Amino acid sequence: MTFRLLLTTLIILLVAGSAAAQTRDFPQRPIRIVAPVPPGGSVDTVARLIARKMSESLVQGVVIDNRGGASTNIGMELVARAPGDGYTLLANTIALVANPSLFPKLPFDPEKDFAPVSLVVNGPSIIVAHPSVPVRNVMELVALAKARPGVIKYSSGGSGTLTHLGAELFKYLTRSDVVHVPYKGGGPAIAAVMSGECDVSFQTVLAAAGQIAAGRLRALAVTGRDRVALLPDVPTVAESGVPNYEFQSWVGILAPASTPPAIVKVLNEHIVKAARTPDVSEHFTREGSEVIASTPEYFRKLIVSDIALWGKVIREMGLKAD
Repeated sequence: MTFRLLLTTLIILLVAGSAAAQTRDFPQRPIRIVAPVPPGGSVDTVARLIARKMSESLVQGVVIDNRGGASTNIGMELVARAPGDGYTLLANTIALVANPSLFPKLPFDPEKDFAPVSLVVNGPSIIVAHPSVPVRNVMELVALAKARPGVIKYSSGGSGTLTHLGAELFKYLTRSDVVHVPYKGGGPAIAAVMSGECDVSFQTVLAAAGQIAAGRLRALAVTGRDRVALLPDVPTVAESGVPNYEFQSWVGILAPASTPPAIVKVLNEHIVKAARTPDVSEHFTREGSEVIASTPEYFRKLIVSDIALWGKVIREMGLKAD
């Protein structure tokens, strides 16, 4: 019994020593956060804010690598296949949990191929229109879409993105015939509305607020349960006449599944610290997002439950990847 006890103690000490060695010198080079979208959308914006703040405390720095395309699947596959050394991370949103139901076959498994690090923020989207579109509220948009079926176009960052799912849920509840025009990321999708190429879009407040203030976009309604402090005069969709509508979106950071738990823990600590820094958290709050800065375990549970939730919604709505 004494020998077994000594052996067990030795193994515990060796494991603890190995974990300490893994984290003692980490990181030794810049950390890369892959944003699987072009610059300008909500995922890119959140990733850059976190990377900038992390770089203030990490001498090696944190860089953003935009790998847009295929509804974020290109960037997700890149990270899923990357070495699990903590130097390659993924920032993503609802596409992570929706794509398994939208695409018949993916080259990765969102549950098995990633190690959740932290759910960073959660917040509403906002329905925006080009100033030339003759609508100033949600019900006018619904009326126009029904009067001109198949004419009004909405832009999205691609199938499975929050800009796609938020709009499709709206179409489903209002029975509006609005045409989906997917782009390669939230940045190009919002640019399409500003240029008049598309009529409306469901964007995050974070991505759209500046363009609304500049008069390049018209705000119609926010998709959460409450109005946002940044745009207090913009009603919610529910207030505007669609009582059952509510849509929130999140952005989180993940690592390849093979990343050691000790490294995930260190990454989580840095990300949580960055997200909760007063200037960063105030920025998110001001633009309608709630800072979560969760544990890896909390984020993992959300991913599992959201895969089931969006799978059911996508089947009931009959959605497919464009």
